[in-house]
Amino acid sequence: MALSVPGHWIWDFWLAQQGEEWHIFFLRAPRTILDPELRHINATIGHARSTDLRTWEVLPDPFGLGDEGEWDDAALWTGSCVWSGEQWWMFYTAVSTTDDAKIQRIGAATSTDLRTWDKVAENPLCTADPRWYETYDPNAWYEEAWRDPHVFPDPEGSGFHMFITARTNEGLPDRRGVIGHATSNDLLTWEVRPPVARPDMFGHLEVSQHLRIGNHHYVLFCVHRDWQPTVPLAEKWTGTGYLMADVLEGPYVPGPTPFLVADRRGTSYAGKIVEIDGELLFLATRHETLDGEYIGSISDPVRIVVGEDGSIAPVHPWTPT
Repeated sequence: MALSVPGHWIWDFWLAQQGEEWHIFFLRAPRTILDPELRHINATIGHARSTDLRTWEVLPDPFGLGDEGEWDDAALWTGSCVWSGEQWWMFYTAVSTTDDAKIQRIGAATSTDLRTWDKVAENPLCTADPRWYETYDPNAWYEEAWRDPHVFPDPEGSGFHMFITARTNEGLPDRRGVIGHATSNDLLTWEVRPPVARPDMFGHLEVSQHLRIGNHHYVLFCVHRDWQPTVPLAEKWTGTGYLMADVLEGPYVPGPTPFLVADRRGTSYAGKIVEIDGELLFLATRHETLDGEYIGSISDPVRIVVGEDGSIAPVHPWTPT
């Protein structure tokens, strides 16, 4: 039973576990705008909870847009949650009317219960550094990409990492997509670092997730068929891919198989993996029907298997439900 919200399209999502409950945060936009392509500039963040990742109770939104003129007054985009000390932090992307929503920035809100959130006063906390990353240049790209922060603790116990949808400041404009990187000791002050992955293949690598499976570090990402200039037309797929590395900071390179879940139509997108009782489970946005109609809901989980070569794939052929 997929997660859906009556009257809304929902898409990119992130998860947080507290006790026996899973909380899911997702982008949402009203279907009254009629054109799903307009959902991005009408996006806010929704919230639901579950004990099994299948049956969901929709909860009030965590917070809304900023006041007119603030950095997050136009739209709210994808983020992630991380626990630190005695509270949760939600990092999220936002765009502003002050620059016609062309420049993406990352900020945060905090909560003790995953329900009531307060935006931090220091927002925005992290922006693109032109030493390594492309800033707004309409001759190269239509926006300044700095979004989808995936924040997670350093496995060695020293601070936090943020992986980011970004673009490098060099190379052919249609293949500058990279996984950006920043680090912090306190979640407020961030030091931007060089990319951890720069495959020179895509315009964007969206909605990344870092995870470690066995001896390998993985970065999940999603990519649309229109952002793959190096791939022959017959092989352009839309969905969730993955990169692999031996160490957390990379460099990450394509895995043994190009995608975890994808197809030529793009029936799923922006997938995430969670571990429950030793099993790896995969959820994704139900993106398009085979006829190309936008769906806008989130799938039930399916189990993931890991091959001896490190490849990851659903245990059964993927059919988003």
